[in-house]
Amino acid sequence: AQMRQELGDDGRLRWFIGDVRDRARLKRAMEGCNLVVHAAALKRIEVGHYNPIEMCKTNIDGAINVIEAARDAGFSATPSLRKVIMLSSDKAWQPCSPYGYSKAMAEALFLAANGSPGRFGPLFSITRYGNVWNSAGSVLPRWRGLMAAGEPIPVTDPNCTRFFMLMQEAVDLVWTTLQ
Repeated sequence: AQMRQELGDDGRLRWFIGDVRDRARLKRAMEGCNLVVHAAALKRIEVGHYNPIEMCKTNIDGAINVIEAARDAGFSATPSLRKVIMLSSDKAWQPCSPYGYSKAMAEALFLAANGSPGRFGPLFSITRYGNVWNSAGSVLPRWRGLMAAGEPIPVTDPNCTRFFMLMQEAVDLVWTTLQ
């Protein structure tokens, strides 16, 4: 609703309520599209630890559904879908959590999809983020809340390195990959 309010009723946009776990709905959403950005994921590390099956259903099975729905769209009489981009995570590199493993597997699926393209494509690509500064669900709002409450910011591993990028950098990465 917020995105629709910000972007308005641009004729190039269609608004769907759906679930990445629903391949038929994805196929319908992709009809007539040129580009798809697959950003659906369960991304909370702790969610993966206590509910890895649900994380696999969304992050792995959801990626399969996106690939297959995109291929279905590419087999239409007038194919228009040329590129599908998946947003991934630095946690996919040498994963050590169900979240990281699920994103690594989704990346592998997307890359493998290019090995057997349909007659008309599409091309499957991946972008890999670190932490997007001040995005929804990022640590910054949590840290600000703790500081405002006078609480210390917990450090789980003093040797941990966090990689951050600005929102505009994340958008530019996706935009460049779409070109």
